[in-house]
Amino acid sequence: MSSANTKKICLWSGPRNISTALMYSFGNRNDTAIIDEPLYGFYLKKTKAKEYHPSAEEIMHSMECDGEKVIQNLLAFDEKPIFFIKNMTHHLLDLNLDFLSEMEHVILTREPVAMIQSFSKVIESPKANDLGYEDHLKLIETFKERNVLFHVVDSKDILDRPEQRLGDLCQAVGIPFSKAMLHWPKGARKEDGIWAKHWYHSVHESDSFQKPMKKQESEPRESLKELIKNSQLLYQQIIKS
Repeated sequence: MSSANTKKICLWSGPRNISTALMYSFGNRNDTAIIDEPLYGFYLKKTKAKEYHPSAEEIMHSMECDGEKVIQNLLAFDEKPIFFIKNMTHHLLDLNLDFLSEMEHVILTREPVAMIQSFSKVIESPKANDLGYEDHLKLIETFKERNVLFHVVDSKDILDRPEQRLGDLCQAVGIPFSKAMLHWPKGARKEDGIWAKHWYHSVHESDSFQKPMKKQESEPRESLKELIKNSQLLYQQIIKS
């Protein structure tokens, strides 16, 4: 198999989404290889996020931090028919974007109130550039300028109707749907980044997409309210794209 015969699906997500669960879902297919946030080390090395992201030094020592080399390695992959690449959109930074035309693209987003409150349990004082909403919109504009197809998915839709929405997603990126995507083994996966110990507790306890239990949401901290308000405006633009 040549790399040209491997369909490469790039997921562009924000944090505290269902991106890891979606990676596990694709990883449960026999025809698919997965990779977890290959540009995370590059992002930490290039930004001040290294000052407050847990295990930043350990992460940077564990992976390739040259973004252009990362992209070339992704493009060269040819070990399985499908390659699912889980990315955070804000990790993209200033890379040469010519590679976009060689992959399928999915933008995964989530309503900001719950996402930001969840994120702030690990990163106490998040900033707009930690969340990916602005980067989603920039990436959408880039896709349009370059005539690159993309698909926007709201995580709530997958949680509400997993089989239907995963089927729609597979059709959109040109692969057959597999019921294997609806379940996965509980626990960690060998493909997890070493940051899993800080972020993946919930998904390690799961074995499928499940609607979140209805509960009374707590009032956001005062320090988060402006960030939530601004993110809500961006989120509305994303889902209308």
